Amino acid sequence: MRILNTTIKKIQPLDKAAMDKAAQRQDQLTKPRGSLGILENISVQVAGITGKPIPHIKNKAIITMAADHGVVAQGVSLYPQEVTAQMVLNFLSGGAAINVLSRQVGARVVIVDMGITVKLTASKNIIRKSIAAGTADMYMGPAMTRTQAINSIEAGIDIVEKEIKQGLDIIGTGEMGIGNTTAASAIVAAIIGKPVAMITGKGTGIGDEQLAHKIEIIKKALAVNKPDPDDAIDVLSKVGGFEIGGMAGVILAGAANHIPVVIDGFISGSAALIAAGICPQVKDYLIASHLSVEKGHIVCLKHLGLKPAFDLNMRLGEGTGAALGIFLTEAAVNLLGQMATFSEAGVSDID
Repeated sequence: MRILNTTIKKIQPLDKAAMDKAAQRQDQLTKPRGSLGILENISVQVAGITGKPIPHIKNKAIITMAADHGVVAQGVSLYPQEVTAQMVLNFLSGGAAINVLSRQVGARVVIVDMGITVKLTASKNIIRKSIAAGTADMYMGPAMTRTQAINSIEAGIDIVEKEIKQGLDIIGTGEMGIGNTTAASAIVAAIIGKPVAMITGKGTGIGDEQLAHKIEIIKKALAVNKPDPDDAIDVLSKVGGFEIGGMAGVILAGAANHIPVVIDGFISGSAALIAAGICPQVKDYLIASHLSVEKGHIVCLKHLGLKPAFDLNMRLGEGTGAALGIFLTEAAVNLLGQMATFSEAGVSDID
């Protein structure tokens, strides 16, 4: 746990002086105070994260983690496990939604194999951090060992540290893994303590009967494994996924390096719960992009104290919501830095 412990020690409170200066400038810009709503809040938050009263965003990356889940054997998904690898190949060829939106916002997509069951053909465009060929079936016992859980988190940390060398001003989290809404639902239920039925949604689009089955599988997994809600690593190891651990590591590393992290939907939210369980301070470094259709997402965000920037009825994952969130975050800091103040524009202020 040396890498993880070192990272945690680097995470500090936001820079209040930078936030105060950013807020003061917001009040001097040529607009009614507060009229840009959440965009104003985001710009002040990014000032605190970066320590710069007028932050700039140039280098953007969406880190999309992929892994398989043994619990798929219990019939919790509409799609077979092979789809994980097939979609990763689509990411690598540039044909997925995340590729389109990342190009739109000018972000590079970093694809990571955290534990895909199907062996992929060689590609220089994928980062290989595979912990194992998918997790074990959490219905039968722990999804992974504690060591594997820590390794998945540290893999995410390592990826961010390497991406920083290429230039990195903002990070978006993304994922791909058939069955991962089951793991995310189990994580959220374990940590927050809400009923499984209140947390669990239809994922890839399963029907009502299969949803009821999915809920029962999660209940059994929680009963069999008894994850400790006060030990986020224990929760991850008992009912999580390698890509969820990887995203938790990305979040921790972003916070440790004063980089804002825009989280995607429900799966990213579960990773944020793990990261916040390990180090509560990371919550201040998170920007919630959107509200997922998955009903457990709002419960997750409320627990983290986050408000989504938008709601477009999305539930795809991959980092698609995070890509749009990066666009809004960049817009927010550009408004802060590039708008004229009342005095600069010669406009009378209400004062």
